[in-house]
Amino acid sequence: MLDEATVEKVKASLRGELIQPHDERYDDARTIWNAMIDKRPALIARCSGTADVIAAVNFAREHDLVLSVRGGGHNIAGTALCDDGLTIDLSGMKGIHVDLKTRTVRAQTGCNLGDLDRETQVFGLAVPAGIVTDTGIAGLTLGGGFGWLTRRYGYTCDNLISADVVTADGTVLTASDKENADLFWGLRGGGGNFGVVTSFLFKAHPVDAVYAGVTVWPLERARELMRWYGDFSRQAPTDLYGFFAFLTVPPAPPFPATLHGRTMCGIVWCYTGSLDAAEKAFAPMRSMAPAFEHLGSMPLPVLNSMFDALYPPGQQWYWKGDFVKKLTDEAIERHLEYGSNPPTPQSTMHLYPIDGAVHEVGAADTAWSCRDAAWSMVIVGVDPNPANAQKITDWARGYWRALHPYSDGGAYVNFMMEEGSDRVRATYGDNYERLVDVKTKYDPANLFRTNQNIEPKGQ
Repeated sequence: MLDEATVEKVKASLRGELIQPHDERYDDARTIWNAMIDKRPALIARCSGTADVIAAVNFAREHDLVLSVRGGGHNIAGTALCDDGLTIDLSGMKGIHVDLKTRTVRAQTGCNLGDLDRETQVFGLAVPAGIVTDTGIAGLTLGGGFGWLTRRYGYTCDNLISADVVTADGTVLTASDKENADLFWGLRGGGGNFGVVTSFLFKAHPVDAVYAGVTVWPLERARELMRWYGDFSRQAPTDLYGFFAFLTVPPAPPFPATLHGRTMCGIVWCYTGSLDAAEKAFAPMRSMAPAFEHLGSMPLPVLNSMFDALYPPGQQWYWKGDFVKKLTDEAIERHLEYGSNPPTPQSTMHLYPIDGAVHEVGAADTAWSCRDAAWSMVIVGVDPNPANAQKITDWARGYWRALHPYSDGGAYVNFMMEEGSDRVRATYGDNYERLVDVKTKYDPANLFRTNQNIEPKGQ
């Protein structure tokens, strides 16, 4: 418990807001994208800049408060919030600067993918970063980050040049290949374990129009399609990205009414090569005779916003993930068992390709270690009705248990709920002990522990 004078003191040290449970805007401030999360911080420091972050970190450390950090709020596991502690809220820090001469982008950590697209696409540039506009760039980058451009340009963290970080002792450090290189290594996939990042500097790439969209097949062809996809996806040119999904066709354009509500299998595509070569690139897919296709040239932001209406903020979410190297016949049978029977219309399973440019980086070059996987699998239980929370959770857990024996053991940290230290160790593999060393150096008391936590030595 903090006395009123102490709270007023920290409040006076902030240029931004300090929000408390009795404030009218408290419930909005403690709301994140996943409505299944219902945590109640004692204080929420809505920071306006680095000075506020320093003040908030120092306050949490000096008063032994549980500390959580919220970026864009697209946080399924709910670790962006805490109960009875202090939440540092960066959602108002949305500054972005594009440098055309160096093709770099400086972005503050409250930005989401939509914010980033808006500023970079004016100049025909893009940073590899996610597949929906609500995705916060902070959690995405620190967890590794992949999306439509991954096969061609690598993970989001592979395109990180430097980051400004407030560490546990309130010090501001720049992390890059040349400064605090050990910290920079840990930030690229190690999550929010080492401090509060206030801004990122990214490498940007020339991306304008893409050839993209969705193709679907009836469930009775799912076995055939998964086998074909398992071979084709790994051999396709890096300009071509497609993730496999089991889905219930939404009752909306561009899908015809005859398909509305049907459970089907599909692939969502993004081709970043020459538009003149797009038809040739998609010829192997068309040989599989999809039941429906909706493909064409579009700006990248249109593709990034394609699923926004289907998955708005405020729904119930539960998901589980794993890395996958091969789609074996046995694994495909388990997918058909669960993927063809989603518990709700919005529940799904995706296989995201993580090869191509990703495989050109060594497993020890960044904290993200699983560089030889072919896909990142995510099983997604989702529904707007809180009454269905247990149903979607049970389905996702059961599906994951059935598929986990065919996985590579670890998972993308941003696809994990609060699953314990064994899963964190499995995710980082041979890089885990090095991450412990970095954690011990920059956060020896484990102030930053509301995350997929890497415990420092001595804890």
